[in-house]
Amino acid sequence: MEIGRIDLKSQLEGTNQDYRAKGPLYIEGRAERVCDNHGSSGRFIFDMASSTGEETVPSENVLEWAQKDKHRFLHAVYRVGDLDRTIKFYTECFGMKLLRKRDIPEEKYSNAFLGFGPEDSHFVVELTYNYGVDKYDIGTGFGHFAIASEDVYKLVEDIRAKGGKITREPGPVKGGTTVLAFVQDPDGYTFELIQRGPTPEPLCQIMLRVGDLERSIKFYEKACGMKLLRSIDIPDYKYTVAMMGYAEEIESTVIELTYNYGVTEYTKGNAYAQVAISTEDVYRSAAVVDLVTKELGGKITRQPGPIPGINTKITSFLDPDGWKVVLVDHSDFLKELEV
Repeated sequence: MEIGRIDLKSQLEGTNQDYRAKGPLYIEGRAERVCDNHGSSGRFIFDMASSTGEETVPSENVLEWAQKDKHRFLHAVYRVGDLDRTIKFYTECFGMKLLRKRDIPEEKYSNAFLGFGPEDSHFVVELTYNYGVDKYDIGTGFGHFAIASEDVYKLVEDIRAKGGKITREPGPVKGGTTVLAFVQDPDGYTFELIQRGPTPEPLCQIMLRVGDLERSIKFYEKACGMKLLRSIDIPDYKYTVAMMGYAEEIESTVIELTYNYGVTEYTKGNAYAQVAISTEDVYRSAAVVDLVTKELGGKITRQPGPIPGINTKITSFLDPDGWKVVLVDHSDFLKELEV
């Protein structure tokens, strides 16, 4: 059986039925409406034990869905001041491909999707250009994206030759052997370059700063079904990181959560927007998120349902630190790509 969401008020409007509900009603099973000959009145028969989601579906059963669901990181959305300039930088300096581009004049913005492979199997960036806006505030909370490369030294020299800004020269991390470098794109977004062997997902990290690492780990485990892949404490530099994702770092994109000792709040700015993750059922996923936000903080910002005019079903929410996540119906997403 599936868990669906029924808006009783809209279903019963214009009828003689009374209704009582406390917030969204999640029902497990089958719902049937029995009407008179004119269809103007009647009653709902629910194949269920009670009338509220909390009573019908125990919270531990609802939370199980996030662990069973098939998730994948789809794209990160952020704003840029010159779309063509950023496309040129990403394709020529990073080696990304322009996958698609669209202009929405009635809404006064344009999008471009870039990555290292097709969207149906790779994580990509969705760049947004709002007409007439050429600068944004990145804030102090957003950290960086990361790209894996087999030769960071060569990549940095190529970026330098094309006018890119190098903020950390390539070399091994202190006390380790992993070769890293940092560069900035034309809008000031930082990209970490990590040297590693062949990988199916070169666009491999999003780093976000959080005020309570343990809370954030629990939130993404429970709400999004992620796994804690590893956690590293660096007391000499007074910070701790946790890698969260759905597969090992060498195989898939991860979110790198960073906690700086004693810092509980950051500015979000208006540049970075959100990360999108696929789900097999936005309604069941929203029920999970609703429970988790009540326990750990955050809030749902868009109830599950189709986007008008596109019909792709989504739901969106903020995590306890205010970072936005959009869950996208996987089947609808693939249909959108076909169109």
